[in-house]
Amino acid sequence: MRKKATMLLTVLMLLIVTACGNSANTKETQATATEGETTSTEATSTETKKDITLRIAWWGSDTRHEYTQKVIDLYKSANPHVKIDFEYASFDDYWKKLAPQAAANQLPDIVQMDVSYISQYAKNGQLEDLSPFMNNQIQLSDVSENVLSTGIIEGKQYGIPTGVNVLGFQYDPALLTKAGIDTIPEDWDWDKYEELAVTAASNKLFFDSGMAPDVFFNYYLRTKGKTLYNPEGTALGYEDDALFIDFFDRLARLVKAGAAPDPGVANQSKGIVEESDLVKEKGVGIWQWSNQFVGLQTVVNRPMDFAPMIGPDMEKGLYMQPSMYWSVTSNSKAKEEAAKFIDFWVNDVEANKLIKGDRGVPISGKIKESLAPELSDQTKQVFEFVAAMEPKASPMSPAPPVGSPEIIAMLADYAEEINFGQTTAAEVAPKFREAANAILANN
Repeated sequence: MRKKATMLLTVLMLLIVTACGNSANTKETQATATEGETTSTEATSTETKKDITLRIAWWGSDTRHEYTQKVIDLYKSANPHVKIDFEYASFDDYWKKLAPQAAANQLPDIVQMDVSYISQYAKNGQLEDLSPFMNNQIQLSDVSENVLSTGIIEGKQYGIPTGVNVLGFQYDPALLTKAGIDTIPEDWDWDKYEELAVTAASNKLFFDSGMAPDVFFNYYLRTKGKTLYNPEGTALGYEDDALFIDFFDRLARLVKAGAAPDPGVANQSKGIVEESDLVKEKGVGIWQWSNQFVGLQTVVNRPMDFAPMIGPDMEKGLYMQPSMYWSVTSNSKAKEEAAKFIDFWVNDVEANKLIKGDRGVPISGKIKESLAPELSDQTKQVFEFVAAMEPKASPMSPAPPVGSPEIIAMLADYAEEINFGQTTAAEVAPKFREAANAILANN
C-alpha cells in the first residue's frame, strides 16, 4: 500500500513538472509572439508616423474641383500618413500661377500638364522622368504603349495620361432637324460640311461655334500628310501656304454666311458653357474633345449625339490624345509618394467611380471594364464613341514644342482678324509661317 502511494505521488509530481514546463513554454512562446508582434507594430507605427505632405495642382471646372477633392480624400483615408494640399484654377489662371512657381523652383509635387505645355516644362528641367516609377509605384501593364508614348519627350516619360480623348462634333439631333438637316453622313467631307452649315444658316441657326484654330488646323494638315509642327519642333510641319488659305478661307466663309458666329458673338460666351449657342438653342453643335461631352450634355439637358470628324482621310488626321497628364515635378521632395498617388488615379476602381471619365476615357483596360456597369448614359456615349474611333486613329504627333503657346495665341489672333473680315487668309498665311518658324528656330 505504501509502495503504491509512493508511485502515485511520483506520477503526480511528473505531471505537475510537465504541466509547469508546458506552461513555461507557452508563456515563452506567447512572450516571443508578443514581442514579434510588438516589433512588427512598432515598424508599422514607424511607417505611419512618417508623415508626408504632397502638393497637387490642376485646372478645370467646379465639377472637376469637387470630385478631385473627393479622390484626394479617398487616397488620404487609405494612406493616413499622407497629407495633400491642393490648388486649382481656370485654365488661363492655372498657367499664370504655375509660371512664377516654376521660376522659384517651388512647383507643387504633382501638376496637371496640358499637351501644349509639357514640352516646355520638361525641357526646362522642371519635370521628373517617371520611367523608374513605371510598373513599380505606378502599375501600367494593361495600358497601351501608344497611349503612354504620348507622354514621352526626348526619350523620357514626363507625363502619365489621365485619360484619352478624340475629336468630334457634339450636337443636338432635334436642332439638327430644325436646321433642315436629316442626318450627318459618316463619311462627310469639307464641301459637305460647308453645304450643311449653310443650310443651317438659312434656317436661322448656327451650325457650330467655330473651330479652335490650332487643334483643327492641325487635324486638317494631318489629313494632308502634314502637321502643325515638324517632328523636331524646330519649324512648322508644312511649307505650302495654300493649305492655310484653304482651311481658314472656308471658316471665314461660314462666318460670313451666318453658319458660325463672328468673333464678337463668340467671345461673349467664350469658356462659359451656359452661355453657348447650343445651350441657348441657337446653334446645332460644337467641335470639341470627347471628354467635354458629359459636362456639356449636363448643361444642355437634352439628348445629344456625336458625329465623326470630316474627311477625306479622316484616319490620317484622327488621333487619340491624352486629355491631360499627371506629372511629378523635379523640385518635389516626395517623388515616390507622388508616383503612388498617380497610380491610385490610374488603377483604383473607387477613385475612377468618382472621376467618371471626366479627364478622358481611363487608360487602364481593367478600369474601363470595371466602370462599365457604373456609367451614366452620357458617359456610355463617350466611351462608345472613343471605342469606335480608336481603330481609325493614327499615332499622335510629338507633343507641341517649346514656343507652341505663343504660336497658338498668334494663330488665334490671326484667325479672329480673318473672321472679322479685317484681313484675308492669303495675306496672313506667309506672315504666320515666317513668325512661327522664327519662334521655333530657337528650339
